[in-house]
Amino acid sequence: MSQPQDPLTLEVVDLMANLVALFHKEYEEAAAARSLTGAQAKVLALLRRGPMPMRQIAQTLACEPSNITGIVDRLEARGLVARQPDPDDRRVKRVAATEAGRVASEELRESLHFARTPLAGLAPDERGQLRDLLRRIVDGAQRPARSA
Repeated sequence: MSQPQDPLTLEVVDLMANLVALFHKEYEEAAAARSLTGAQAKVLALLRRGPMPMRQIAQTLACEPSNITGIVDRLEARGLVARQPDPDDRRVKRVAATEAGRVASEELRESLHFARTPLAGLAPDERGQLRDLLRRIVDGAQRPARSA
């Protein structure tokens, strides 16, 4: 049985949920303005890290590999990504953003404004603290849970 959450934690969770909803709404609108689906935009954003195998894309985005195949097919048809053989295993196809894909991803990223004004209201050290706290939360969420 799980422990009841304290009111402060519950409020923080609610605020994070509201923030995520605002982000997703603007992200979907920004993607649609570029004739992309949200999933296509997420793949392009993920490829900013560099080329990666389709299986890794599917795992990172928590979706079926067959879904990623369709998304990559449509992005490739638009000249935004290219498939390439993995240098370590030629049976594996990696996906890389093309120059057009990198430009589209960067334009989409630059068009997201929902947090810029509120963040600009924070002092630089406050933004640094927020970044560090968010990084700790994300890192903690990615570690396997300890059994009780």
